[in-house]
Amino acid sequence: MNLPLNAAPQAPMLASPVVELRQYTLNPGQRETLIALFDRQFIESQEATGMTVIGQFRDLDRPDMFVWLRGFDSMDVRKEALAAFYDGPVWTAHRDAANATMIDSDDVLLLKPAWPGAGFDLSGLQRPASAEQENSSNENRLGGIVVIRIHHLRSEAETGFASRFAVEAAPMMKAHGVRLLAAFVMEHAQNSFPRLPVRASENVFLSIARFDGTEAHASQEAALAAAPAWQAFWQTAHLDLAKPIETLRLSPTSRSLVGR
Repeated sequence: MNLPLNAAPQAPMLASPVVELRQYTLNPGQRETLIALFDRQFIESQEATGMTVIGQFRDLDRPDMFVWLRGFDSMDVRKEALAAFYDGPVWTAHRDAANATMIDSDDVLLLKPAWPGAGFDLSGLQRPASAEQENSSNENRLGGIVVIRIHHLRSEAETGFASRFAVEAAPMMKAHGVRLLAAFVMEHAQNSFPRLPVRASENVFLSIARFDGTEAHASQEAALAAAPAWQAFWQTAHLDLAKPIETLRLSPTSRSLVGR
């Protein structure tokens, strides 16, 4: 159906007011095994239960780390969707193979958008129907990278930091060509699916940005760091930090919804 010329543009499809950032430490040499299994078996089967598999990535700086994001419409939906998946036939059939690749899967942050509209906009994104065979020696063959910066904040600093970031830092990032995909703070609600632990005591702010590659990331970050307004922002903002910022440089797999 054709819309009239004066029709209002469609609102963005903002994904998931509840998001998990999951970082898995794997046995040496097992990342490609897990990625192949994940991209083949664990995307559609999870989404069929009511969750969204937002993205899955290789960590460019830690060869035995697999990082991924999944989202839910609410904490209640999270409880129901996770129970349906982890008690369901696909996980039952493949859990032994998946678990055999892992040393630790409990590094999980439970998050919510840092301000209205700060979630992922998935409008127009399409996941390839089937995973391609990827050459593990060419980790960034798809070009783009996703950079997650985890800001560890002092207690009670999340709201103020997020507000200042939205008003001051986010526009500066855009002006320097940095595409901010999303921003999150901790969801402090009780874990609705305790079979899967989360780092409940954390106070964090996450910025998630996409760059055209590692060189573009380095160039744009350098330009931003040299900007007087950026320096002025951090002269104040660093007082809210409890410890150094973590930076994850991530290469999306061939079936990641975001970052490609």
